[in-house]
Amino acid sequence: MDVSDYILQLGKQARHASRQARALSTDEKNKALHSIAEIIQARRAVLVAANSEDVQAGRERGLSDAMLDRLILTPERIDGMLEGLRQVADLADPVGEITDLSYRPSGIQVGKMRVPLGVVGIIYESRPNVTLEAASLCLKSGNATVLRGGSEAIHSNRCIAQCITDGLAAADVDPAIIQLVTTTDRAAVGAMITMPDHIDVIIPRGGKTLIERITAEASVLVIKHLDGICHTYVDKFADLDKALSVSINAKTQRFGTCNTTETLLVHQEIATQFLPRFETQIASFEVELRGCEQALAILSKATPASSVDWATEYLAPILSIRVVESLAAAMTHIETYSSAHTESIITQDYSRARRFMTEVDSSSIMVNASTRFADGFEYGLGAEIGISTDKFHARGPVGLEGLTSQKWIVLGDGHTRA
Repeated sequence: MDVSDYILQLGKQARHASRQARALSTDEKNKALHSIAEIIQARRAVLVAANSEDVQAGRERGLSDAMLDRLILTPERIDGMLEGLRQVADLADPVGEITDLSYRPSGIQVGKMRVPLGVVGIIYESRPNVTLEAASLCLKSGNATVLRGGSEAIHSNRCIAQCITDGLAAADVDPAIIQLVTTTDRAAVGAMITMPDHIDVIIPRGGKTLIERITAEASVLVIKHLDGICHTYVDKFADLDKALSVSINAKTQRFGTCNTTETLLVHQEIATQFLPRFETQIASFEVELRGCEQALAILSKATPASSVDWATEYLAPILSIRVVESLAAAMTHIETYSSAHTESIITQDYSRARRFMTEVDSSSIMVNASTRFADGFEYGLGAEIGISTDKFHARGPVGLEGLTSQKWIVLGDGHTRA
């Protein structure tokens, strides 16, 4: 079958299945989620074997360390996937919630009801755990979904998708509510993003090239972020012990994630106290440091940072460091180079923290906390379907509520308009 015809068929099936998806009760959705979890637990060995095929193929293809890290399903990550399923099942179901009811002078009641988006298309790279996260969130929020993972994770994704299909069937839920694109043909992406009659929204998770292409070519609404150029700013009123712990964690807890700090900003009044300690403690992680002229005068092993560094999402053990003269200068740097994903300020001064939260225009702002917390699981969403740096509908980690919309409802008792 032609790729376009194949994707069209999936879209039609998803549109039809979305009717059942939005009608499912909370108990029915939770039963399906637990059913999927039980099957994945029973098939862990099969999943690990499938993932090993992908990892070996990735090494042979020369995938970067960051890409391989995203691809590997360790026992701990599988545990995390299962815990995410259970958390989503435990979350309050937003669908059907009625808010803002008020009486109008005419006697009618006007309010809003939370409803599913319909059919959600997810296009992602590398991380096979996204298959399960996206499926669980779409199911709990009453949406049907079409999933298109990267070719590098095809064996893992097929295995997870089969678990999902069998889990849905065991719970008497239409398996077409969650469908995986099984072809690795890149033409599938082009087909998905240009079928608004069958897919209501596209959420891409991957590299900048993929997301730029989807943004430019899509005729379907896109919820996205392009880069994760995140900053940690150590203020002159920072507790330096906290600043060391937070800034090192923000860079080294994992290198290949979009919420990893890529640039460290340090106030000039504490730079000579802070940076030598920072350099000593981060040395064991073998992170390459690139600094501005002032930072180079303090650090012993850093290399010069260029203007390109400030605008780069490394996804690697590289960190750019800049010494700034003020809080305002730090915010100006962030305004210039940030991708509007996540920024953190380390300070003991409440007013300065409040100013940073107010004036820095990113989807997540941290105070005395690592940027690595910018994650749906950590925010209590159970899992996330992506991060949005857009300013409409959903912003930041997109969980259940971000996968729903609202419609107006009017309650009357035979009321007619005069």
